[in-house]
Amino acid sequence: MHHTAAPAHFFLALQDQFGSRFTRGDSARLQHGRDESVHAPELPDAVIFAHSTDDVATAVRLCQQHKVPLIAYGAGSSVEGHLLAVQGGVSLDLSGMNQVLAIHTDDLDAHVQAGVTRKQLNDALKGSGLFFPIDPGADASLGGMAATRASGTNAVRYGTMRDNVMAMTAVLADGRVIRTGSRAKKSSAGYDLTRLLVGSEGTLGIITELTVRLYPLPEAVSAAVCPFGSIDDAVTTVIRTIQMGIPVARIELLDALTLTAINRFSKTSLPEAPTLFFEFHGSNASVKEQAETVQGIAAEHGGQQFEWATRPEDRTRLWQARHDAYFACLQMKPGSRAFPTDVCVPISRLAECIQATNTDLRQVSIPVMLFGHVGDGNFHLVVLIDPTDPKEMKEAEWINERVVDRALAMEGTCTGEHGIGLGKKKFMVKEHGQDAVDVMRAIKHVLDPEGLLNPGKILPD
Repeated sequence: MHHTAAPAHFFLALQDQFGSRFTRGDSARLQHGRDESVHAPELPDAVIFAHSTDDVATAVRLCQQHKVPLIAYGAGSSVEGHLLAVQGGVSLDLSGMNQVLAIHTDDLDAHVQAGVTRKQLNDALKGSGLFFPIDPGADASLGGMAATRASGTNAVRYGTMRDNVMAMTAVLADGRVIRTGSRAKKSSAGYDLTRLLVGSEGTLGIITELTVRLYPLPEAVSAAVCPFGSIDDAVTTVIRTIQMGIPVARIELLDALTLTAINRFSKTSLPEAPTLFFEFHGSNASVKEQAETVQGIAAEHGGQQFEWATRPEDRTRLWQARHDAYFACLQMKPGSRAFPTDVCVPISRLAECIQATNTDLRQVSIPVMLFGHVGDGNFHLVVLIDPTDPKEMKEAEWINERVVDRALAMEGTCTGEHGIGLGKKKFMVKEHGQDAVDVMRAIKHVLDPEGLLNPGKILPD
């Protein structure tokens, strides 16, 4: 469904309602019409800066009245074109909704507005002995992280946003405000609307508040880096570690080219070889035991030298280097854009999947870096391209298709954590089957019959 341009009196109504928090300025529209993806910017017609659930409900009702599309905007760090205004309309910026509303230390949960970022929440938790573990790298907003079902480096131990959002407040397409879930640790009361909205990418409702799980800070944390002679050896080490039930908090794989990029960008001097980054959480004794067991497994598979980072500042530097991998990779081909993709497969198929992917990568002319959260079978490719070069775009699309088809053939998924957005809609039927996609479309139609909430995303055209 395509929407005609919004009438002038609609913008006057928004101006009356939101005053200086409404703008049609070019710089705000450009900022809200692009993300970290390779997709060309698509600008909204206007931007509203919301401060409350009431603001969101008002904006939604006005858009509904005038049949104007509405796209929720968090921190703008998505990578699959989630927030591009492909049919124009209004971008609703929730970053000003950044209040930590309550921290319940006894119950290990926090109630926050959707614009609170993960770093902001962890700053607010300082001194409480608790932390929020979901860490997608970017300092994303918690509302955006819930909407895209984000995960990140800690997911192997602490799960994803799906596992850590207990309740939420959301505004539906007709302006109704609903509350889903509760602060109870479990419930069997009715349909799980919280999980329905987690991962819906702003297409079913706009999340304005969340209750999230917190975890005790571990007594001891230890991190290590271990280079390997080959990616196969590194991945085999990961598979053995997971299959033995060792409760590692993080296991990250980075290929040699990614290490080269990190060393240049982060001024580190790590060996430029396939490398695993580990982190262990627990008591002093359990961390020591976990680390020694994993070190033994790595040694059996050609792990060359465990290098420990036990001081907090060394660990921070190590994980900052890992989080900077995406931006480090971009510097390997100045002026390029990243065409990122990610897949996730059952852990037993991971080595085979990465091996076959590396065979594909040797057939293209463009630089491609491979890294990822291999502890849960999830890895990423960052393909560096000039989007105006048809040959490079074709190669990038070929790699993307190949890695997704392979993951699906292995009973995996076309995206472990980036989401669908615009970029992966074409794989939805292949992954879920036409009947399941039709069910999703039916849910969308019931909740948003006019197709006004983030149109053009998730569901194939």
